[in-house]
Amino acid sequence: MKTTIPSFSAPKRLSLAGRVAGTLVALLLLGVAPSAHAQTWMVSTTAQIKLGVLDKYGQIGPYTATFIVHNERTGKDYFLVKELVKGQNGVDVLFPTEPSDPTYFKSETGEAANPVPGRYTWECRVKGVKAVGGRFTFPEVGNDVTVVSSGK
Repeated sequence: MKTTIPSFSAPKRLSLAGRVAGTLVALLLLGVAPSAHAQTWMVSTTAQIKLGVLDKYGQIGPYTATFIVHNERTGKDYFLVKELVKGQNGVDVLFPTEPSDPTYFKSETGEAANPVPGRYTWECRVKGVKAVGGRFTFPEVGNDVTVVSSGK
């Protein structure tokens, strides 16, 4: 008695045809889809306020300048002390300074000043007496990134 085994070559042909069709559809979709490019721009914006004091005629000699910045919203004060040597009549400082800077604006508890938007007052004391002062509004900053097309 002979037993006939049916041929399974038809499903293999369908399988191969399905793979070819799937590959063609994938290629078609990749060709139609917009190409994605990784954005290579990095952005940062940091606002700082420049404060300064100057002995215009150089009459004081070496002195200690203590900058005090007061945040009106939080009520916190931040201090920065600069020692000026003979021949150095003045100094400019940036508020806030980076905490990695060995002389940075900090509160009495050692907290570093942050660039928080709002109103501030400041003064500089020379030899313990207020020499100059003022006020400023710290701006709010933000960043925008635009993807630039290569025009292809």
